[in-house]
Amino acid sequence: MGKSALWILGIVVLVILFVVGIGAGRYNTLVSSRNTVDQQWAQVENNLQRRADLIGNLVGTVKGIAGQEKDVFIKIAEARSRLLGASSPEDKMAANEQLTKASQEAGLLPSAGGGILGTGGRFLSIVEQYPQLRSSESFLKLQDELAGTENRLAVARKDYNDAVTVYNTTRQRFPTVLIAGLMGFQDKPFFKAEEGAKQVPKVDFSK
Repeated sequence: MGKSALWILGIVVLVILFVVGIGAGRYNTLVSSRNTVDQQWAQVENNLQRRADLIGNLVGTVKGIAGQEKDVFIKIAEARSRLLGASSPEDKMAANEQLTKASQEAGLLPSAGGGILGTGGRFLSIVEQYPQLRSSESFLKLQDELAGTENRLAVARKDYNDAVTVYNTTRQRFPTVLIAGLMGFQDKPFFKAEEGAKQVPKVDFSK
């Protein structure tokens, strides 16, 4: 083999190593970015679970005293079951939105354009009918915990969406998009804010 052939072979090998190196680097970046998204989603899931539990416990506290008001609790219970039974992020996001709407209709969470949590809702009317709820230590504690969880969920959702933005942008850029297509990397869904989500939850039935 002549010197020119060796030069050509060497150049080809260097090009291949360069391309493989770039490809490996882009692949590792995708993996790291995807793992960050998954970690942030785990935080969202934890807060969704806690939110569902608190709503269930809060409704259960009221139900224990005002059990005949079944119409207020049925929709919330059904929406909560759908959330706990959902598996994919998309399904959990949709189920969480249903739980939010059911809770808003009952007056347990703020609706768009609303202010104080529970204003105008049937849930508030029930609480007003049963003064012992307003003096219940467990009821008041659940209210505070739910308000705190709403805030933590908002933060977790923002962190998740920020991670998704980085991942999706990285995945869609050339030449990473070619590697992503070959390796099966798909875009991640954003967790869209629900109506009234920007309002700070405030639970106060003690007045």
